[in-house]
Amino acid sequence: MAHLSLSWFAVLPVILASCSEPLSSTNDDAGAGEGAGAGEGEGEGEGEGDGEGEGEGEGEGEEVTVSWIALGDTGEGNEAQFAVADVIATVCAAQGCDFALLLGDNFYDTGVDGVDDPQWQYKFELPYADLDFPFFPVLGNHDGGAFGAGLQLSPGDDQVEYSTFSDKWTMPARFHKHSHGNVDFFALDTSSMFFAGTLFDFDDRYSDMAAEQEAMLQAEWANPATAGRWRFAYGHHPYLSNGKHGNAGAYEGLDDGIFVTVNGQSIKDFVEANVCGEADFYLAGHDHSRQWLLDTCEGTQFIVSGAGAKTSELLGTQPVHFEDVETEGFNWFSVRGNTLTVQFWNSAGVMEHEGTVIKSP
Repeated sequence: MAHLSLSWFAVLPVILASCSEPLSSTNDDAGAGEGAGAGEGEGEGEGEGDGEGEGEGEGEGEEVTVSWIALGDTGEGNEAQFAVADVIATVCAAQGCDFALLLGDNFYDTGVDGVDDPQWQYKFELPYADLDFPFFPVLGNHDGGAFGAGLQLSPGDDQVEYSTFSDKWTMPARFHKHSHGNVDFFALDTSSMFFAGTLFDFDDRYSDMAAEQEAMLQAEWANPATAGRWRFAYGHHPYLSNGKHGNAGAYEGLDDGIFVTVNGQSIKDFVEANVCGEADFYLAGHDHSRQWLLDTCEGTQFIVSGAGAKTSELLGTQPVHFEDVETEGFNWFSVRGNTLTVQFWNSAGVMEHEGTVIKSP
């Protein structure tokens, strides 16, 4: 039943050895258009981590339109990644896009080695050359070295540093806030969070980073200045998923005990304590499919959009508004006032699903 191969455990000693040296760190439903309402919450604040919040804040109540795309697991540089990018260009030319969210695993298989790594060109700059808007990425496990496990911090720090060399790549810190119109976005580093409290948590480095992210979110939720704004949290690891990784706390079909290291329990605990009931949506990748789960967590909805360059399996049976694993693709979102439109597009240029969410006052 478990889908975690024994090779994961075989490489643990090697991973431990590779991560024994000090590693640097920069940080230092809503319902579908079928008729339900949105999750509620309050909050406003500044960006956290080493970077400040990015984006535009036109103010509460203004009828501005904010449109963006979201996709994850893009970092292949393959034909599928270019095909998805071509459709994004077409959709954005027709419907408008202000920016993009990248949901992690930006560079397979082990991240980048510095800001001059050739992967920057053939896995990011070239595929998205025709898209003239900023990208706000988060880090995935494959962005953190250690055979794709994500234990090393320095490759992710290189992605943060690249922001100073690119007009398009916008990652001011490993986690931060950016705002556009009446929408606040909270970019989370779930790849460091994944190891918080585990046997890999050398000198509490991952726990400390998780605590910083918790403090960032809790400060936002406690601030009543912009009650009623849309809130999107996004990270690499899903809370709910029908993909082969599954739900947080039971990734790879594993329960707790000795498997707490790799079953995503830390992700589950963090989302339930800091995202559920506060954010309208939590967006993630990790599973190479596109899903809009029907179940919510205190009103927070979940979308998985990890098919930016490849697809995998759908093994779960949780109810969905929509899911697909046959073709690569992305999501397009648009907010105007209290109305959100969500579209699922595939790499053939077909919009396969559209839903509308109305946010309660």
